[in-house]
Amino acid sequence: MKKRFDVRILGQELSVISDSGDEHVASVIRFVSGKVEEAGKAAGSRDALNIAILAALNIADEYLQMLGTKEEDGYNRLESRAEQLIHLINDIR
Repeated sequence: MKKRFDVRILGQELSVISDSGDEHVASVIRFVSGKVEEAGKAAGSRDALNIAILAALNIADEYLQMLGTKEEDGYNRLESRAEQLIHLINDIR
């Protein structure tokens, strides 16, 4: 069931509609607020658009790095499993 959440980030009031639970939405808001705060400190700027873009870039960077790590881990597991199967086949011969 969708629920409306009122959010304030960078002085902007936003309404977010989500079917996720209250705790999840609050967690997402805290995460984004933290990233916005970090970007604002790093940028030394008060321009909300610049801060929002920098925060989005930082979030995208972390996300893509995590995807790469997951893919690499998956590849390593697959490679390890393939090696185990090759050893089993060789042992049967």
